[in-house]
Amino acid sequence: MPLWRVITGLGVTQIIGWGTTYYMLGALSQDIAASTGWSKTLIFGAFSAALLLSGAISRAAGRTIDRIGGRKVMSLGSLASAAGLLLIAAVPTPAFYIAGWLVLGVAMRLATYDAAFASLAHIAPKNTRRAISYLTLFGGLASTVFWPLGHWLSARYGWQATLVAFAALHILVCLPIHATVLAGHGEPEAADAGQQPATAMRYLEGPERRTAMALFAVAIALNGLVFAAISAHVVPLFQALGFNGSAAVTFAALIGPSQVASRLGDIFMGRRITAMQLGLIAFGLLPLALAVFAIGGFSAGAAVVFALFYGMSNGLVTIAKGAVPLSLFGSKGYGEMLGTLSAPNLVLNALAPTLFAILLDRTSAAAALLTTLAAAVLSTLAMAVLARRHTSV
Repeated sequence: MPLWRVITGLGVTQIIGWGTTYYMLGALSQDIAASTGWSKTLIFGAFSAALLLSGAISRAAGRTIDRIGGRKVMSLGSLASAAGLLLIAAVPTPAFYIAGWLVLGVAMRLATYDAAFASLAHIAPKNTRRAISYLTLFGGLASTVFWPLGHWLSARYGWQATLVAFAALHILVCLPIHATVLAGHGEPEAADAGQQPATAMRYLEGPERRTAMALFAVAIALNGLVFAAISAHVVPLFQALGFNGSAAVTFAALIGPSQVASRLGDIFMGRRITAMQLGLIAFGLLPLALAVFAIGGFSAGAAVVFALFYGMSNGLVTIAKGAVPLSLFGSKGYGEMLGTLSAPNLVLNALAPTLFAILLDRTSAAAALLTTLAAAVLSTLAMAVLARRHTSV
């Protein structure tokens, strides 16, 4: 099957996968709370537990993809997604709600970006970075599609029926796509055949490899901490800085298009930029966005620049998370490697919204943003050290 068909098929499953799991509460949390009377702590705490579980199984999931291929793992992820959504919809009690989210925590790790990236590395080891860039264009549309769709379906049919419809998408759309586009691809034999001979300059081994993995894991984790914290509170955060509701929504709406635009830029310019350079740009844009916002006095003009740079950084970091490890370590054992690198990031992603909420309660919005700036700077410094050590990659 041509690579573009594989990417397109996986792209559709990424839109559905992210939109119906990770972004689901953005559209349905208020309706769930109004219907059940549950607290936000319960509603979002279960989501955090799901992300923690994703982090706990991350390495094992990646290792499984390396061993048996992406087709079986991502198909299982589709089934688990449907099961988790149906569990929440069919038995709307706190215990089953939490259990449903734990199932979704497993599903997200088996069927979203990390699993798809590992599958692409096995299918097209020489073109993985470009394939990842194209795939993330699809994933960037998940919230754009499913926030309004979920809101409309919930208002018309109720949140439980909406989750049933989401589950049906996994069974009727994602599962057949995973079974079809990954058929005969992503198996260990394909990965071994596509693996280029490792050289000391290109693929790191031993202590040098461990140091590079630690630096990149720190960069990803701290960057993800900031993104998860701000993204979970982005509209209230703008409002706390003095903007009215419509202005806050407008600024937040700029993030998505700038994220997609940055990924398009990587597609057109990617051949001229090394993986290390991409990483420096991707991670460096986040502290730049926060610094411009602060130096600009948190004004409307500075808010626009912040939203644009913030979205661009998020768009490029997703690509860098797949491209940098591939350039440093090669495609052999790529799934397990991504799982190892992603685990700390997933854990911090789970904790970040709650930690940032506490920070907002105890300080001002401006002070909270300056705190995230410190984490963003440390993330960029880790990436800069890595790039300096491996400038030729």
